[in-house]
Amino acid sequence: MKILDQIPFPLTVMMALTLGLAPFAPEPHVVEKLRMLFAGNLVRPVDMFDLVMHGAPWLVLFGKLLRLGTVRNGQGKADD
Repeated sequence: MKILDQIPFPLTVMMALTLGLAPFAPEPHVVEKLRMLFAGNLVRPVDMFDLVMHGAPWLVLFGKLLRLGTVRNGQGKADD
């Protein structure tokens, strides 16, 4: 968890809002790929790679928020 603690929070937010939502028009790739995933149409490797690339910043952001919440509530240690 140390690596998650070392990533600056503003950088995480910026990455999620830029790479995580790119391209902005007509709809973000991550939204399109999630729709394909839930519809069962996410079968091409390039689409899977696209989902990972655009979803990774969001996973890091959510992990960092979860980590921040558990450390502040005393459930986790900052130096794990």
